[in-house]
Amino acid sequence: MTFRKYLVLAGVAVFAALGDSMLSRGMKDMGAVSLARLHTLLAALDDPWIVGGILLLLAFFAAYMTALSWADLTYVVPATSLGYVLLALIAKFVLHEQVTTLRWVGIFLIAVGVSCVATGPELTSHRHAREPADEPAMAGSREER
Repeated sequence: MTFRKYLVLAGVAVFAALGDSMLSRGMKDMGAVSLARLHTLLAALDDPWIVGGILLLLAFFAAYMTALSWADLTYVVPATSLGYVLLALIAKFVLHEQVTTLRWVGIFLIAVGVSCVATGPELTSHRHAREPADEPAMAGSREER
């Protein structure tokens, strides 16, 4: 895997963790919002923490789509789970939230699972039923249908 691909996967984990953290910080300042009171939801868009969180989550989505364009979902999703480790560290040391021992154990198990997946190939090989390359994509004999 190339350095650029590692960078995209790192971006997915970092953008998601930072975006969620900023959104959490902004919503704690904002207080309760409800779909029944749409004006409070729209007022949340004035908060720089919330806007920053939304922008980082958009960057996460772009990096996630990029990763899915060259790797299997079963490779990308576990790799992005490293964001849980970063998110827990941010929650504990920046947002000063309580992270229980059971949550740390769960995060450790996620990290172990990610390391198992990371040793495998990023893209599994696929065998196609059609052999000739010049056959149209939707064509097939009547017996196959």
